[in-house]
Amino acid sequence: MPVHVLNQTKSLKAIHSVIRHRDTSHSLFVFQANRLIRLILEKCFELLPYRPYEVRTPIGELYEGQQFSKPLCAVSVVRAGESMEYALSSILAGFPIGKILIQRNKVTKLPHLYYAAFPEDIADRYVLLLEPMLATGGSAIMAVRELLERGVPEHNIIFANVLTSPEGLARLESTYPNLTIVTSSVEKRLNEEAFMVPGIGDFGDRYFGTTRQGAAHGQA
Repeated sequence: MPVHVLNQTKSLKAIHSVIRHRDTSHSLFVFQANRLIRLILEKCFELLPYRPYEVRTPIGELYEGQQFSKPLCAVSVVRAGESMEYALSSILAGFPIGKILIQRNKVTKLPHLYYAAFPEDIADRYVLLLEPMLATGGSAIMAVRELLERGVPEHNIIFANVLTSPEGLARLESTYPNLTIVTSSVEKRLNEEAFMVPGIGDFGDRYFGTTRQGAAHGQA
C-alpha cells in the first residue's frame, strides 16, 4: 500500500506542537488544524493522475497546463472527517462530498455502518476519503469497503489522514494493498485502551468545540 508521510519539517512539527498541546484554545486548534489539513490535501492532489490541458491566456497565447484525468469527489467519515471539508473547499471548489457514518459498538468495540450517501457517479471519480484519525483501522476498513461496493476501484481512493497508528496502518495495508494513504504523522503505538501515543485527543471534539462523556481520547 503506498503510504505518504509529510516531510517532518520544523514548520510541520511546530503545527503539531500546537494542536497536540492539551491547553491549546479552540480557535487556535481550528486555525492550525486547517493549516495542517491543507498540507495533507495538497499532497493528495500531487498524487492524482493528470492529463494535458491547454488554456488561452489574456494576451492570446496558449499555456500547456494540466487537469485531473477524471472528476474528483470527497467522502467524509462523520463526524471528525467533516473537519477536513473546510480546508478542502478552500483549495478546490465545485465537487460533490459524500458522507458515511460509522460508530463503534460500546460492547463489542466493532464498527457499525449507520448511514452512507454518495454521488451517483462515484464509481467514475477519484475519491478522497477524509478521516483525521486512524487508530485500530476498523472504521477506515468499513468505509473503504462501502466505496468498493459502490464500484470505486481501490487504486482510485486516497485516504487523507492526520494521524495514524502503526497497528492501524498495518491492518489497512493487509486488507487494501492498493489503497493510497497520506498522513502527517505515524504515531509510536496504541496503548492498552487503543488510544494513539502520543496522540492528540478527540480530534472531532477539539475541532468543533464539543465534549462527550467518556470520550477524552476519541480514537477510531
